[in-house]
Order: sequence, then structure tokens, then C-alpha cells
Amino acid sequence: MKANELVQKFETFAPKKLAMPKDPVGLQIGSLDQEIHKVMTTLDVRPEVVDEAINNDVDFIFAHHPVMFHPARNLDYSDPQNAMYAKIISHGITVYAAHTNLDSADGGMNDWLADALSLTHVRGLVPGYAGSIFRLTVTVPKVYATAVRMSLVDAGADINDGQYTGYTYEMDGTVYYVPQPGADPTIGMAGEPTEVEDSRLEFEVPEKNLAKVLKTLKDVHPLQHPLYNIIRLEDKKHQYTMGRVGELPEQMQLESFAKRCKSVFHVSGLRVVTTDLFKPVKTVAILGGDGGKFYRTAQKAGADVYITGDVYYHTGHDMLASDMPVIDPGHHIESICIPKLADLFNRWADENNWPISIIQSKINTDPFTFL
Repeated sequence: MKANELVQKFETFAPKKLAMPKDPVGLQIGSLDQEIHKVMTTLDVRPEVVDEAINNDVDFIFAHHPVMFHPARNLDYSDPQNAMYAKIISHGITVYAAHTNLDSADGGMNDWLADALSLTHVRGLVPGYAGSIFRLTVTVPKVYATAVRMSLVDAGADINDGQYTGYTYEMDGTVYYVPQPGADPTIGMAGEPTEVEDSRLEFEVPEKNLAKVLKTLKDVHPLQHPLYNIIRLEDKKHQYTMGRVGELPEQMQLESFAKRCKSVFHVSGLRVVTTDLFKPVKTVAILGGDGGKFYRTAQKAGADVYITGDVYYHTGHDMLASDMPVIDPGHHIESICIPKLADLFNRWADENNWPISIIQSKINTDPFTFL
């Protein structure tokens, strides 16, 4: 298979339009027309990760962090970054990165982090792209209505909000028509008045699922030319967000919760910004990566504590002044994406009979050592 087949599937899950402005997501090095056989998931693309890929005969690296945040000024190989680019190219490896689009995707990075902490009643933190919602209306012979409805819901004709799924509207009626000579009706004969008990089904479909839903409709509908229409709902959107807010199973003291974060995220050290380590914690906000500037958003969301990485010194003072406790376990907690992406790709490979194997990078790319 070609790299583009995996990428197209992924970009349905986490479209590039979800990324923050100027974030260089997508193809980094190589060609999406390249045939691929072995994919490696990683947080970062560093020289030791590239060596690992070469040693494992990997031809496609799928990373969270872009390998090229800034354009190369030259290709002087005395620069380790440029030497790494050269090694990637000379070994025919394609590199793709999904950064803030994966952070914002439903079921993506920040949901993985929230799940790791066993948060419940999870909601979004920082609003981003607002996706369109479409109303799809389909007419189908009543006897087939249930089968068509279930197939379309399975394909994504569902504005699943976590509490209700498979929402559709159905109305029954009668269709009258007379097939003309040359027609090949599924029901009725040419020249004879025909009536059919029909059902009209209505669905609300998120924009990311629309193409798959329409393909499924044409595959499963009993009529050769199904009757349907699509309307964009101007007053309804699907809001994507970076970060999550949720509730702990039980209240904890901040110090105990910070120690739990060390264990959950497998870090040997972290920083806590607080005036009171014994403050009770129940509502938690989390945003993977460098999210210090959103601490006021977390505070307004009712969070007792905010977890994010790369908190700057002066921002830490502002957090203290605002009485907003913050836990900084570092940027590397996003390495949770390595097994999660591998699981996702393995599931897609099984579903689509892709002739590829998926491996996970074993290299720890955290640049910090705690003494």
C-alpha cells in the first residue's frame, strides 16, 4: 500500500484543519506516493530515533512532533539536524507529523491523557475549529429502513455526545409512481401504477464523516438511485477543543495527586506551582505540551488543578498570584501517543487488510534527567 492510504484514513480521524495556525503538520520528508511496509510511531524524530527506524527496516515514521518546525537555511551536514534529514532521505523513509490536530481530535491526545487519569464527565478546554453539521434525509422502502439506518449510524451518521448515540428521526409514508417503458424498477412493473410504503430517515452527520456516510448509503440502499438530500445546519457546529476538563473518581490532596501523576505518566520528576500542597483536588484540567498560557482558561472552567508542560518562570509567578495550582510533568507525557497510535493503526490495518506492520519506538526522547 502507499503511505497516502494511511494518511487519508488518519486525516479523517484528525483533519489538518484542526491544527493551530502556522503549525507545520502533515508530510515532513519523503512522498505519500511511496509504498510502505513497516510504520513506526514516535513522539519525536531525533537522530537516535532515525537510527532505530533504519535498524528495523522502517519506511514510514509517524510522529507527533514535526521534524521540521522551521525551514532549513542550508543543508550543511555539520549541523546534526541537517545530517539527520540526509539520513532519512538516503534511506527512503517518509516522515509524517500530526501535532495540534491530534491534540484537538476527538479521541486523540488529550482524551488519552484524560483517560490515563481516569477522569469522568470530560469536556473540552480551549475551543478551536468548529466543524459543520449536516442534516441528511434519506427515503427508503420501509422494509429496509432499519438495516439502512443502522448501517449509516455505524458509518458515522451520528452526533454522538457521549450520552446519546444513534439519534435519528423516522417518518413513514407512501410513494406512488408509474414505471415507464425501459425502466427497471426494484419494485413494480413498467406501465403499472405502483405504491410503496416508504420511510424517511433523518440524520445529523459531522462533516468529517460525511464522505463515508454517503458511500455507505450508496452501497447499502436497495434502490439503484437512492433519493436523499443534504443541508448544512448553520446554527449547529461540532466544537473541537485542545485540552480536557474532568472529574477524579474521588477527591485527593494536591500533593498526593501530583505523586499519582508521576506514576501515571512515568516521569521521575515534576514541578508543582502552588501555595498549598494540601489543597483538595477533584476537578482537573489537562493540556498536553506547552499549555501554560491557558491556565486562566482552566481556572474559569472550574479546575482545582491544571496539568501542562513547559511552564515558564514568570508565568509560574502569575499562576501563584491567581491562586491556580499547576502541575508541570513535562512535555514528554505526550509519549502516550506512541502505543495509542500503534493500536489505532493496527486496528485500521486489520479492518482494511493493509499489508503493513506497526512498531513502536523504544527510544526515550525526553531531554531532561532529574537528579
